[in-house]
Formats: sequence, C-alpha cells, structure tokens
Amino acid sequence: MSAAILRNIDSYRSVLESYSRPLLDCINWRAAANGNIEVLNDTGDYYRYFDATAHAEFLYRCVEQTIERDLPEEVAYLQAYDRFAHGIQEIADMPSDKIELLHRFLRQEDGRLSKRARENEFAALTDREAEQIAAVYRSSFEDKHETGRNA
Repeated sequence: MSAAILRNIDSYRSVLESYSRPLLDCINWRAAANGNIEVLNDTGDYYRYFDATAHAEFLYRCVEQTIERDLPEEVAYLQAYDRFAHGIQEIADMPSDKIELLHRFLRQEDGRLSKRARENEFAALTDREAEQIAAVYRSSFEDKHETGRNA
C-alpha cells in the first residue's frame, strides 16, 4: 500500500487537504512550546461525521494498484531471485549474504561483475565462473526490469 500511496503522493496530499484545508478557518489554534499546536476550540464535530468518499476512493485505487501491479511484480522478482540464487549454487558454493552482494553488484552494473568486485569480494571466482554467473543473472532477470528496485 505504501508504494502505491508514494506513487500517487500528490493525489494523496490533495485528498487529505480537500477536507482539512477548508476547516483551517474554523479552528482556533496556537503554536505550543514543544513545536506542535494547541487547538483552542471544540473541533470534534468537524471530524466525527465528515464525508470520506474521496478518501475511500483514493484508498480503493491504492489497494487495486497493490493487488494488480505491486504484488505480481514482487512475486515475479522473488521468483527471479530464487532462480538466480539456485543457479549460483550450481556454479559455486556461496552463503546467502554473498549471493545477495553478488546480486547487488550485478544489478548495479547491468549484469556484469565489475573489475573491482572481481578483484576484491569475488576474487575466488574463475573467469569461467564469473561468466556463468553473469549468464545466470541475465536469464533469471530477463524481462524483469529491476532497475530502480530497492531489493
């Protein structure tokens, strides 16, 4: 849900302000010493029975995006990562944290292992293993446009 809200942050802000902004003139307040505000009049009725249709519609759209877009993309990514991790274990025995590091390096370098990574973290790999690993990465993530993913 949070990803859908963030993608639509301007709409989210607009929906929230569609009710709260017009109320500002009806609320007496002052700045409090702790950096917050202190409301000086009774405002309970303003919030008790308000029309939340726009809020519910926005929430519905976010749930819909999450179900139709985000969850399938996440499942596809996890399946691709599992294929990648399994493929790596077929080439070289590696702990999962090392596989995750390898994945990050490959993602950052568009499926290639940098010279620095080959000479440092993955110096134990042969040239053939490095080539096989790059091929496993490409085949696991082809059509999975993971650019921009925070995995």
